[in-house]
Amino acid sequence: MFAFPQQSLSYNPPAMKGVHHSHQHEAPDPAVLSSSRGISAVKWSFVALMATALFQLLVVSLTGSVALLADTIHNFSDAFTAIPLWIAFRIGRRPPSKRFPYGYGKVEDLAGAAVVLFILGSAAIAAYETIHRFLNPQPIQYLWAVAVASVLGFLGNELVAVFRIRVGQQIHSAALVADGYHARVDGFTSLGVLVGVVGVSLGLPSADPLVGFIITVLILRITWSSAKIVFLRMLDGIDPTIIDHIRHASEHIPGVKDVSEVRARWIGHWLHAEVNIAVSPDVSVTDSHAIALEARHAILHHVPSLANAVVHVDPVGESGETHHRVVYHLHDNLQPHFHP
Repeated sequence: MFAFPQQSLSYNPPAMKGVHHSHQHEAPDPAVLSSSRGISAVKWSFVALMATALFQLLVVSLTGSVALLADTIHNFSDAFTAIPLWIAFRIGRRPPSKRFPYGYGKVEDLAGAAVVLFILGSAAIAAYETIHRFLNPQPIQYLWAVAVASVLGFLGNELVAVFRIRVGQQIHSAALVADGYHARVDGFTSLGVLVGVVGVSLGLPSADPLVGFIITVLILRITWSSAKIVFLRMLDGIDPTIIDHIRHASEHIPGVKDVSEVRARWIGHWLHAEVNIAVSPDVSVTDSHAIALEARHAILHHVPSLANAVVHVDPVGESGETHHRVVYHLHDNLQPHFHP
């Protein structure tokens, strides 16, 4: 929803300590560890932004400020983005099933796409109102009230931004963090309304619709940046440093000779990883299994946002998916084919 820094969704993995201790790691329960907190975050964000937008709407009806109207429209849009996020977190609490063996976390990506559409719609409405006011200028009343509404708009958005970003980073929700940074940018656009107030007070009536136009452009920039973040997740894009952390954790396990392939993807706000490690061909199946358990244990310690890591053990020299390919062949009545 803006180009926020990469570290906003990253984490600082703990230093590698001894991994030869005994306890169990189960896949985290999203209903207990994350989704409930996400629901709480979007609920209180909705209340705060709705109160802010309703107050601004009252001021707009008294003053006729198109800059404040554009900001009010966007704040209403921000409030309603809580609805698809709330739905996503609620659905994400459902346990996996045979039809959805990985659970329902991907619904969160759909919610992120809905947020982008909400923002785009608010930009279109704000643009229409701004152009209309340029063509049909109207006097603005009670400039002091517009200024107060602008400051309150900033404070309301900043409060929501801090809350959403903090919770989103803690539960690794891209949609919630993006919405938080979006609210922060909106806070500064609310302050931009003050510029229009100053311009009008100095005898420049066109300053108000001009600020409305600038806010509309900022909303469009937010839309583009938000879309990039959300659709990266939808296409299983991932921060490359996560792969590096998983590889680093695997390489330091006694008995691991090589880490040939590492894959990871987000499902909602939890990571799922697959790792190919190589061990000596002289190691027994039982010992190979023990090495794989230690590798998985280390990975789960090193990458806190992991829900699960599947570790595949190969002999040295034959590690990686390329060695699992079945060459071009014929059998039964099938067409010539191979298995990648």
